[in-house]
Amino acid sequence: MPFQIPPTKLPRVGTTIFTVMSQMAAEHGAVNLGQGFPDFPVPQRLVDALDAAMREGHNQYAPMTGVPALRQAIAAKVRRCYGAGVDADAEVTVTSGASEAIFNAIQAVVRPGEEVVVLDPAYDCYEPAIDLAGARAVHVSLDPASFAVDWERVRAAITPRTRMLMVNSPHNPSGAMFSAADMQALEALLEGTDIVLLSDEVYEHIVFDGARHESVLRWPRLRERAFVVSSFGKTYHCTGWKVGYCIAPPALSAEFRKVHQYNVFCTFAPAQHAFAAMLREAPEHDQALGAFYQAKRDRFRQQLLGTRLKPLPVAGGYFQLVDYSEVSDLPDLEFVKWLTVEHGVTAIPLSPFYAQPPAGQRLVRLCFAKNEATLDAAIERLRRL
Repeated sequence: MPFQIPPTKLPRVGTTIFTVMSQMAAEHGAVNLGQGFPDFPVPQRLVDALDAAMREGHNQYAPMTGVPALRQAIAAKVRRCYGAGVDADAEVTVTSGASEAIFNAIQAVVRPGEEVVVLDPAYDCYEPAIDLAGARAVHVSLDPASFAVDWERVRAAITPRTRMLMVNSPHNPSGAMFSAADMQALEALLEGTDIVLLSDEVYEHIVFDGARHESVLRWPRLRERAFVVSSFGKTYHCTGWKVGYCIAPPALSAEFRKVHQYNVFCTFAPAQHAFAAMLREAPEHDQALGAFYQAKRDRFRQQLLGTRLKPLPVAGGYFQLVDYSEVSDLPDLEFVKWLTVEHGVTAIPLSPFYAQPPAGQRLVRLCFAKNEATLDAAIERLRRL
């Protein structure tokens, strides 16, 4: 009998929309405002630190949990930013990007037959990790206009099978952020349960208009049950380095590390030494990141007002949602393909972020983590719509 490939474990998963649209952008010579990566340089100080680390011989396996100097620098940053004391040895794990950390956290504690509550629109790596754990994602939609959470809807979605709740602030794709009132509501919701919280905070330093990022690390009653995930790639403009970290209480970290050590074991060693040096010697970088990106946001939004695209409010992160309903009635996936092929600008549709997209929604995501020349070239084309 001929060999038959076993049935797929991820029947709903194909090539990600980010890869699809970036390939289309390259094929058609479009300005790529789709996939979320900066097109400006990594800080020179960080490049020099990476070069020095490699020349100094830090080229072999790093410790499984992360280079001690980096874990200590992360703990110091958490105290500086959020006033929280973190045990660098027992609570900080360095990972190969935030996506690895999210995958590890889910596999560490979620079992077959359990449920994970996900707030839609949600980043596309969440549900496949839930599926691979043999669990079920329970989707609760955010408000389609403001992307705020209705905590009573979340409460109604919780059952005795709920093992985890996943949250993301600043939010991808909308840029919405949790307020202190949201955190209080989240505390009340989880009180008296054994539900684990996974908080995706990769855009933690990209916040605007004087707002405060309400990290779970600020809230002790949440932190005691949480995996908090962040990303050096987002903070230091080096998404291709794929280095992130997870902070969790010792018992959760111990389970997390069981998965991490048999997933990647450890993360790129020279970069860990470079980030440790950057955190120690240049703390002003993350402190200035909000202002850096706010200038880009404000300039891009002002330019968009000269087009037929309507920009929505952006409180954090480096994505701008736009309403294209004055331009086209096409569904969002068809619209972004048309926009790429016919007008030379690539965006990301919102529907792949949902289990069930809102009917008639006409929103796409543009990335403004780009040089002024890149954004200017895109605006010149968008004005012709």
